[in-house]
Amino acid sequence: MMKTGLVTDILGYLPFEEMLDTCAAMGIETLELGCGNWSTAPHLDLDELLKSEQSRRQFWDAIRSRGLDIAALNCSGNTLDPTGIGAAHREVVDKTFQLAGLLGVETVVMMSGCPAGGPDDQLPNWITHPILPPHFASLNWQWNEVALPYWTEAVKTAESYGVKRIAIENLGYNLVYNAETLLKLRHEVGPMIGMNLDPSHLFWMGGDPIAAARELGDSIYHVHAKDVRIERGISNAQGLIDIKPMDHFASRSWNYVALGYGHELGWWKEFFTVIKMSGYTGPIVVEMEDLTMDPLTGVQKSIQLLQDALPRTFSRSKVAVTG
Repeated sequence: MMKTGLVTDILGYLPFEEMLDTCAAMGIETLELGCGNWSTAPHLDLDELLKSEQSRRQFWDAIRSRGLDIAALNCSGNTLDPTGIGAAHREVVDKTFQLAGLLGVETVVMMSGCPAGGPDDQLPNWITHPILPPHFASLNWQWNEVALPYWTEAVKTAESYGVKRIAIENLGYNLVYNAETLLKLRHEVGPMIGMNLDPSHLFWMGGDPIAAARELGDSIYHVHAKDVRIERGISNAQGLIDIKPMDHFASRSWNYVALGYGHELGWWKEFFTVIKMSGYTGPIVVEMEDLTMDPLTGVQKSIQLLQDALPRTFSRSKVAVTG
């Protein structure tokens, strides 16, 4: 059964138990919880949960008492950053693997990371348009000298703690950003690696998430429900490569939006059906990053569309949406 879930960072302004009550009232069934790195980890204390069995028990009791579950832990960041940032992110990843094992959570969501352009560089370099031989040499160095050694060891660490799946999100600014690059990493380091398929990123890269789902098949390990609207007029004139900050939404070529504000219900019905046809029956987790909406309103509207779109029967009443 495809459970409806939420990345809880969007409700980070709510205390933990109030967040749980809010999710339960909306008919949300499972949670993706940030553990650090790019997340502020608003709803868990990673170090406290690692050191205290009692804290872990209380944490789980609070979740289960509302009829909720944990879909995944998220420690997305850049573990391949050549500076101290990368080292700090790797430490959080290792702790997240450990906590997942202690909590019995089988899936950890991450990014693949983006290295520097060479051994003497200090700035991550996402190479998207190689033209000259040095560009291809740099890309090969990123994969073979940095990414593959890290991920070979990361998989071993995750396995040692009892993690079953590492779901890598297809976000730009990472070596893994589409089906082809995910399958490349998976081929090199093994089936512990799969994709957290987030259709929003393929939208702004000009891809088709439904076609990607068919290509990925059983390597889909997790799914984010997040939408993008391609902004008419701006995108036509400027294209989809947009370097303006996300809060400059009125002038951007594309924006992250609540479900249904970029692609209509029929598109989402097809997407979730194709995912199910591909063999995926796990949670569908809303990640709400629509800066034009109040956070709770955006979550409510996204959850309502998700409930309407998923190929399953719901036993709970749908939440009334206001705003």
